[in-house]
Amino acid sequence: MKNKVSVIGGGNVGATVAQYIAEMELADVVMVDIAEGLVKGKSLDLLEAGPVRGFDSIASGSGDYAATADSDIIVITAGLARKPGMSREDLLLKNSEIIKDITAKVVKESPDSIIIMVTNPLDIMTHLALKVSGFNPKRVLGMAGVLDAARFRAFVARELGVSVKDTQALVLGGHGDSMVPLTRYCTVSGIPITELLPKEKIEAIVERTRKAGGEIVSYLKTGSAYYSPAASATEMVKAILKDTKRVMPCAVYLNGEYGLNDVYIGVPVILGAEGVEKILEVKLTEEEKTALQTSSADVKKNMEKLCL
Repeated sequence: MKNKVSVIGGGNVGATVAQYIAEMELADVVMVDIAEGLVKGKSLDLLEAGPVRGFDSIASGSGDYAATADSDIIVITAGLARKPGMSREDLLLKNSEIIKDITAKVVKESPDSIIIMVTNPLDIMTHLALKVSGFNPKRVLGMAGVLDAARFRAFVARELGVSVKDTQALVLGGHGDSMVPLTRYCTVSGIPITELLPKEKIEAIVERTRKAGGEIVSYLKTGSAYYSPAASATEMVKAILKDTKRVMPCAVYLNGEYGLNDVYIGVPVILGAEGVEKILEVKLTEEEKTALQTSSADVKKNMEKLCL
């Protein structure tokens, strides 16, 4: 039987996630949105691209959550997008009600699914989905570190004039301005970037990575990033459906790991068929520990606003 992935939200991120999943033939895809015509039109358009792009995955759209029944994975992208001048935290109260409603509906239809959260503010929305779903935390995770690491890798590759395929990066912490790029774990074909770039260049890349989402918002004016978030979420879907045991930084529930408790934050994990199969604890310097604790405190501050 084919895998089934439901994407909640038919905007730019959701539609691109559906496109990537279909083109990679990871699963049949259902898009759901309150704007039913939007997802029916986009899914039909995607289906008709199959003969040209060479994929047999079936794409469909609906305004009814019954269409998501028995999904293996639910990718939640619905919610308000950032606008110029807005932080991810500005979306907190507006998107929390949307996520509560969505989570309750998808859990009813797919009680054995794995939830991947993309909606911002990501760490808090993932925690909210955990509370509403009642799922085991290993089955509720957020797309954050994969995207942040991809952005870091892209900037390093451009700076050095090398292939992105040869770059590796590790970014921990909340998906926001207090994220923690671990530069000493960032390499180019195994060579630490500290041996390839001067300190000031690395610091500039770190800062650009932290502000990368806002940089895109400033250009788009009426929207936010979607190619890279969609690609990152799809990579997580692939790791789970194919049980590849990929090591990726994702927003996961910490219960003592890294000295943090009852908080969703980005750390490296092993992703497989069961979702988060293991949280990897890497050794941190005192400075890195402090930065991670600061990032966690920022996330918890926003959690308190939702009484989580």
